[in-house]
Amino acid sequence: MSQTMINLLEKYEQRIIGQQKNLRLLLTAALAGGHVLIEGVPGTGKTQMVKTLAKLVDGEFNRIQFTPDLLPSDITGSSIYNMKEQVFQTLKGPIFTNVLLADEINRTPAKTQAALLEAMEEKQVTIQGETYPLPDFFFVAATQNPIEFEGTYPLPEAQQDRFLFKLRINFPSLEEEIEVLQMVITEQLHPTELKAMFTKEELASIQTEVQQVKISDSIADYILKIVRKTRELEQIQHGASTRAAIAIAKTAQVWAYLDNRDYVTPDDVKLMTVPSLRHRIQLSPYAELEGSDIDETIKALVGSIAVPR
Repeated sequence: MSQTMINLLEKYEQRIIGQQKNLRLLLTAALAGGHVLIEGVPGTGKTQMVKTLAKLVDGEFNRIQFTPDLLPSDITGSSIYNMKEQVFQTLKGPIFTNVLLADEINRTPAKTQAALLEAMEEKQVTIQGETYPLPDFFFVAATQNPIEFEGTYPLPEAQQDRFLFKLRINFPSLEEEIEVLQMVITEQLHPTELKAMFTKEELASIQTEVQQVKISDSIADYILKIVRKTRELEQIQHGASTRAAIAIAKTAQVWAYLDNRDYVTPDDVKLMTVPSLRHRIQLSPYAELEGSDIDETIKALVGSIAVPR
């Protein structure tokens, strides 16, 4: 890992207090070329996390507030008729950016959700029959509030599967909260304007380097055993697909790279399983009635599988 990347992580952690692991996971997903679903109550810094990442990687940032009356064209764009020049003009929507924050994605109907998810998958948008490619670096972070369900449209499991990670943003510790409060009171939280740590071209080069991180046959077998085990446990009603195995492998490569290694270890895999699987599997009704936690179930599953030597 370059010194620039180390500096980026340090800058990131200075701006967002109390979310060190989630910050690194967010950067991991971006470098792996995936997208992230972020779950957390209001006021825990979700927007600031994504906006800060965009600034650090020299990316253009757009935010869409999802509401029940939002239309697919409000995201992708539309074609209008220019009466003066007597031609149709295409107005590109906010999705044409590098980093997109889809705020409260579960507050908009399925048709609008699908328009965003299709663009995430295909990296292109069709407007009035014309197809337009999205930027090479295109990263979506979608948020949802876990405690408010009135007037929401939950994402179906198949659509959640399109996100590389699901992150949970919890409240900071007392010490971290005191630090944030003191920094806000003394106006030290944003003392200077953030500067980009590298260009988008350098980011593309890093993504190429990440792909060179080696995954041995034994590690690949370990990943597949974990994913296949999710389909066998009684506590899990719906197990994970092959896409989950790909997500774990890709993000483990990035995590190893951020640790300045050119090979993936079993510990890298273990760290990536919870954020990669928590939105891809569903607990059985009896497990939910017993109060089982999805994260603890995943950790127990991983612990039951022999670690490769």
